[in-house]
Amino acid sequence: MDKNSFYITTTIPYVNADPHIGFALELVQSDAIARHQRLAGKQVFFSTGTDEFGQKIWEASQKQGKPVQEYVDHYAQVFLDLTRDLNLSIDSFIRTTSREHIEAAQEFWRLCDKKGDIYKKKYQGLYCVGCEKFIVEKDLVDGKCAFHPSLIPELVQEENYFFRLGNYKTELLKYLKDNKTVIPEWRRKEAIDFVENAMEDFSISRSKERLTWGVPIPGDDTQIMYVWFGAFVNYLSTLGWPAKKENFEKFWQEGVTIQTAGKDMVKFQSVMWQGMLMSAGIKTTDTIVYHGFITGEGGIRMSKSLGNVINPSEIVKEYGTDALRYFLLREISSFEDSSFTMERFKEAYNSGLANGLGNLVSRIMKMAEDNQVALSELPDSMFDTTFTNHINNFNIQKAIELVWSWIGELDAKIQTEEPFKLVKTNPEKGKLVISGLVWSLKNIAEHLKPFLPETAEKIKKLIKENKKPEKPLFLRKD
Repeated sequence: MDKNSFYITTTIPYVNADPHIGFALELVQSDAIARHQRLAGKQVFFSTGTDEFGQKIWEASQKQGKPVQEYVDHYAQVFLDLTRDLNLSIDSFIRTTSREHIEAAQEFWRLCDKKGDIYKKKYQGLYCVGCEKFIVEKDLVDGKCAFHPSLIPELVQEENYFFRLGNYKTELLKYLKDNKTVIPEWRRKEAIDFVENAMEDFSISRSKERLTWGVPIPGDDTQIMYVWFGAFVNYLSTLGWPAKKENFEKFWQEGVTIQTAGKDMVKFQSVMWQGMLMSAGIKTTDTIVYHGFITGEGGIRMSKSLGNVINPSEIVKEYGTDALRYFLLREISSFEDSSFTMERFKEAYNSGLANGLGNLVSRIMKMAEDNQVALSELPDSMFDTTFTNHINNFNIQKAIELVWSWIGELDAKIQTEEPFKLVKTNPEKGKLVISGLVWSLKNIAEHLKPFLPETAEKIKKLIKENKKPEKPLFLRKD
């Protein structure tokens, strides 16, 4: 395995509505990991994209009175714009309606079929359009899907193709035995429990009579590929597979592979997708990292179907990219559910950025400029070991909390040693203390690069030019 090659990918969202803050969390967490790995000297491939097939996409386009291709083109651009709003360092943005992806999904189907893992049978069950999957009655809450309570599952009976997931029970349990495959640990246990007690073959096609918007099944023009089956392949098609093998071999087959996903994706990503990879004869994912949900008022999960979402791009317009990145990375748990309200966001912005980091930079750089304490030739610092360990364990929140503890310590040092007074009575000693503060500030800026890249560069530029900021890095919001 080429330990220098590092591949990280997010899930790809349905383009049936504007992006919301929950997906922004996944994007920003993944970007922080990707940026850190690049800074550590790794060759990184970071991918995201959009899932543009499926019934609810079709229904959404019809409600808007738009041709479905026009509809998905519009929303794909919206999500691409979001990657820019969030300042993501992506290497690829894959669309499932692209010719390259469609051909990849069809080739993946052929590999599984050749293995004997695809068969056809009649099936009847409750279908949730929101989940784009069949669900069982025990999963219903008051007769509705737990994740989409505004949608009533419909009873569907049709003949579909199925994937023999049951053929891979032993291999899947062996895969999940490694505690590095699923993070956090309780999600790994959840995956194991599913394999042992609830796993079954799953439907991988839909009748064309019911749905025409999807990837055509190779050799059967009466069926459309199930959106989940086809969409999974984006993790490979974004690397150019199967037509172009260079990046696929370098980053997937030989490199370290990381996938990020929400906690409701455990059985899909850690079981179904891994079984599909086993069937196709392709290496399984090294590590899948699951985050919790972002909840709104009253602890209710934010979702497009509930209509309680917050548009991340609107926050960026008012507060800036790094302000949103800061909140998502520090105030939202890396693994558990967390709440997001504008009141909570403003409080964190003012305390952590305006009054915290921003004020510290202004105070230190004013002292440095006033006393001509320049440290432009300081080399870049090495990453703190504890900091690196936190990120390598995918606990982004702990890593950024460590940086903010240094900010607090630096502020306390200014209060205790009062270099702004000392430099007047003992200039040599005072300048030495200020030099130490500037060096510590530069170290903080280096460690902020994965999280707040724009802010980190602003701080480094101020240090290089030995200037205080002309205006606050973060304006306080009342």
